[in-house]
Amino acid sequence: MAGSGSGLNPTDHKSYDLPSRRSRSLGWTSSNSSPIGRLSFGLRGGFSSHVNDGSENENAFQAEDTGDRALLGSRLHSGASVPLSVESATDNGVIPSQLGESVSVGGASSSGATLRRLFSLSGAYRLHLDEEVESEIVSQAGDAGDRALSRRESLKEGARISMDQGVVFPIPEELLESYGFWSHDPSKLNKACPVSPLESEIAAPPSTAPILHGNQEEKKGLLPSFEYVACLIHLAAFGILGVITRYLLQKLFGPSVADVTNDQSILYLDLPSNMVGSFLMGWLGVVFKGNISRLSDQLAIGLSTGYLGSLTTFSGWNQKMLDLSVKGHWVSAVLGFLIGLFLVAYSIIFGVETAKGFRWLLKRYGRGSSMSNWRVDGYKRHLIVLLVLMLMWVGLWVTSGVLEKREFKNGDSEAQLWLACFFGPLGVWIRWWLARLNGRGLGKAGLYKWLPFGTLAANVSAACVMAALATVKKAVNTKNCDTVASAIQFGLMGCLSTVSTFVAEFNAMRQSSHPWRAYAYAIITIGVSFALGTLLYSVPVWT
Repeated sequence: MAGSGSGLNPTDHKSYDLPSRRSRSLGWTSSNSSPIGRLSFGLRGGFSSHVNDGSENENAFQAEDTGDRALLGSRLHSGASVPLSVESATDNGVIPSQLGESVSVGGASSSGATLRRLFSLSGAYRLHLDEEVESEIVSQAGDAGDRALSRRESLKEGARISMDQGVVFPIPEELLESYGFWSHDPSKLNKACPVSPLESEIAAPPSTAPILHGNQEEKKGLLPSFEYVACLIHLAAFGILGVITRYLLQKLFGPSVADVTNDQSILYLDLPSNMVGSFLMGWLGVVFKGNISRLSDQLAIGLSTGYLGSLTTFSGWNQKMLDLSVKGHWVSAVLGFLIGLFLVAYSIIFGVETAKGFRWLLKRYGRGSSMSNWRVDGYKRHLIVLLVLMLMWVGLWVTSGVLEKREFKNGDSEAQLWLACFFGPLGVWIRWWLARLNGRGLGKAGLYKWLPFGTLAANVSAACVMAALATVKKAVNTKNCDTVASAIQFGLMGCLSTVSTFVAEFNAMRQSSHPWRAYAYAIITIGVSFALGTLLYSVPVWT
């Protein structure tokens, strides 16, 4: 990258003021550049971006790592810019309203390689992220589904093609690492070379051997089908654990123990699990999602989509409000939605803030990189993890089958739980598949990309089927029918719908440049689900 192809003097050095950000080195820099509080471009042998190492990022939410990866992959093919604010875009997440302040290098290389289109130089060094990209980010803040797998492979292939063609763009290592490329020692990520490269170094592109880490050589051999099956196994195992945890929280806070929640008040039985799941989403699905992804992408998907998505349930929330409305308690039903939304929204905020404080403590006492050796990178480690999860999954199913056989005749809640464990994985898989619709919009034009149609479809469809099953239970009115229908409601529909993903998307929209979209999304989800549920459940009961 000698600079002549771009029409710029290779010794030019330009700087632009930026908002306060955490310091990151993105490549070479000239010794006469100032890395404090400014973005510095040294165009002699490459470019580098130094951002102020001031206050901690003010970010309160991270678009999930899988969602970011899917978005980055799509932007590589379209040539659009993505933010190079590493701290905000990968480690701490993305505040959509601040993405316009992030710096991307968009531009103009003649070869047309995807990576060059993304990181090539142009005359405008400070570009804003357009509304379309922001809409796509907030829509995928909760989940991007299986699109993340294929797009990560496309991104890695684009990087390899560009390097094979001799194109040298010092892409931030921490950005690539967070998107699942390879693993580096985090302690080395902030080191920068203060001296510009020699002309001899510019003439020949640097070797890609240090970049393509040994672990990457193993990981790139993983077949896409292998990764897909690995994700399904993680989702199934963690989904069952989510079902069991939700049941235990119901019992703990329900009438039999703490007597905080019940079926006859606005504090519905699933409220504690929805709040706990939203709180944990702030930890596992926001602040530490990037760290977990660096250990295992499948583990990150299993925890956020599998466990937390199954721990929380939107369909159960909607059904309890329908039960109140069918008895004429309309005010209680409305308050149940309002208070429930308020509690889960602040649960994820509380989770994010406490997780950021905990991460600060880890950095403060030098504990941030202690898990780097545990990364699952290669067939051997993948097979070991999958074997363990398969054994756990089979063990849970065998245990559920034995206990279900013993409890089925009783028709109590335990019988419904063990049967629900068989239905749960199917609901998780369907929801994960539907998440591919997030960020796509409607039609070829991609209208309303900000609306997560995948999550919306999962929640509305689960709420409708749950309402229909409630009608069937009242119509048939037998013990066996009630056990089976309740198990499908609790397991399949409970795992198909989710509050943790819903509130993650709500929180991202609330912090975007269009905060009204968060409330529009909540009204659409709740309004459509409740209206259709009324037609399927309340009207038949009234008549």
